[in-house]
Amino acid sequence: MQRKYKLLLMLAVFIAAYFLPLGGNLFQKSLLEALLMLQEYARDHVLLCLVPAFFIAGGISLFVSQASVLKYFGVNANRILSYGVASISGTILAVCSCTVMPLFAGIYTRGAGIGPATAFLYSGPAINVLAIILTARILGLELGIARAAGAVVFSVIIGLSMSLIFGKEDRERIKKEGFAEIEIEKPKRSLVQEVIFFASMIIFLVFANFAPQKTMNIKDLSGNTFQALLINQDKEVYEIKHITQDINLKTSAVDKIERISRSQIIDIQPVEGIYTSIWKLRWYIAIASILMLAMVLYKWFSRSELRDWIDVTMDFAIQIFPLLFGGVLVAGFLLGRPGHEAMISSKWISSLVGGNSILSNFLASILGAFMYFATLTEIPILQGLMGAGMGKGPALSLLLSGPALSLPSMLVINSIMGFRKTFVYIILVVVFSTISGLIFGFFFP
Repeated sequence: MQRKYKLLLMLAVFIAAYFLPLGGNLFQKSLLEALLMLQEYARDHVLLCLVPAFFIAGGISLFVSQASVLKYFGVNANRILSYGVASISGTILAVCSCTVMPLFAGIYTRGAGIGPATAFLYSGPAINVLAIILTARILGLELGIARAAGAVVFSVIIGLSMSLIFGKEDRERIKKEGFAEIEIEKPKRSLVQEVIFFASMIIFLVFANFAPQKTMNIKDLSGNTFQALLINQDKEVYEIKHITQDINLKTSAVDKIERISRSQIIDIQPVEGIYTSIWKLRWYIAIASILMLAMVLYKWFSRSELRDWIDVTMDFAIQIFPLLFGGVLVAGFLLGRPGHEAMISSKWISSLVGGNSILSNFLASILGAFMYFATLTEIPILQGLMGAGMGKGPALSLLLSGPALSLPSMLVINSIMGFRKTFVYIILVVVFSTISGLIFGFFFP
């Protein structure tokens, strides 16, 4: 590091140490929120979500033929095919903005064009099927439909825009890296074998992270039995949203959010259905997929290939993990975990994103772009914000920018494709999210 930069860093550390209100309650609470968010992320998302994603990315980087990547995602690929596949990719992978990073890195460094690659980057977390279903169930059918349509359409528009802006530069990258001159070699494994290899890891990723059923049958001390949506829970309180007043009488009630002490509840059971049945079988399916992967690796891969796979996966992890953890700490310090306050008050945020003005939609898009959302957590956060007065337009703006971006993911994207491309990508996401929220809020005030 150059001497002047070391001096600036020392000066910044001195100023921070001198002026930071370390004894203030808000500062200490925000610092605790940052550490708790990092702990929550490490416990809930690293082992079962990020680690499998890294291995999938390593497999893409090492075993997927570069010729195949160029065929479907290269700069000269059929646009309808490449953008069509990229725009619906999230229906398969239930991932957040951070988990999709290693997958994006895998296809981009393998020779994918910047247009299809960024379309995949946006759509991966944005069109998560579980999140869209839960959005429609909790926040309203119109928001769920608008989120799904917006995610697909904007992934294509953003990808095409990136290709238009950086197309020439990207073709030079492809040529410089030698992707354009790749000779098509006879693959070591058949297409069916490759599909089984990746499918086994994707199945594990999906089912190991399968969200539990949220619709519950609840019986309280008064003898009332009712159906409600479990929004959040802690050691002492259930936070629920009523669906029906009484299951036996089948009388409807106005939807409302209520906090009930656990001591007031006699019994709580998930409503039986296909979703619940799949959830109960999730670990059997996940373990079966791991056994299938082990058999595939034993029969179709050499030891040297497995060593190379682990090395490439480790390289991705070393590149991405520090940036993700640093970004999560900053996001937790500024905004806190869902339902918890930090440096920036949620009430202050709600006061800025009420109504349907250009400013409120823009601020919602900016908030979503910088805040970290684990898969599905954006829904209870938005429910709280909407309950505090957030408009439907800004809510959609946040839904379209939030899952697709976060401060941690921005740092990683910058390390993969550089500052200029990252900056333009962020601007495109924020602008299109703002426009969509403004239009939606006009028709659904």
